[in-house]
Amino acid sequence: MTKRALDIVCSFVGLIVLGPLLFAIAAVVAFDSPGPVFFRQNRVGRHGRTFRIHKFRTMRFSPLPDGPSLTVGADPRITRSGSFLRRYKLDELPQLIDVLHGDMSLVGPRPEVPEYVAHFSEEDRRVVLSVRPGITDRASLEYRDESALLENSADPHRCYCEEILPAKLRHYREYVASHNVLGDLQIIFATLRKLFGG
Repeated sequence: MTKRALDIVCSFVGLIVLGPLLFAIAAVVAFDSPGPVFFRQNRVGRHGRTFRIHKFRTMRFSPLPDGPSLTVGADPRITRSGSFLRRYKLDELPQLIDVLHGDMSLVGPRPEVPEYVAHFSEEDRRVVLSVRPGITDRASLEYRDESALLENSADPHRCYCEEILPAKLRHYREYVASHNVLGDLQIIFATLRKLFGG
């Protein structure tokens, strides 16, 4: 099975099987705070093409930019339901839509906002953006508690750009150089264990 075939089959089955859960989460998000159920944001995908990523909304809705793009620690913008969804990464589930559409893959480098792609070197752009971005990857597992790390920094933006992002890019380059379907399955199962198995 090819990587794209795995993405199509798993995202299609996932949306069907998880349908009741997705509707339940959507209802909770709508009940918890006013605003749209989904959060849409421009991210940079394969070959530098911008797409709109899907997530369940976990912050108070604001029609205009409201605060930094980085989420640091106990951000006051996060809603009650949003805190739970973020903890178990349930806010990421709608990205199965992006996988099925072809903008994303189940596994791959996490898509960054244009602001942080601007910090990529020319070589990083060439390599990292040569594949579809993913819902999960090794860097996501290593930096699952990224907001807590940033909270302990005097300058979160600088910490992300100078420490965390370079480390993520090393993971991304390694993934692009050696990825295969079996490796993707291993990362998927590792993600599930991390989320639900401690």
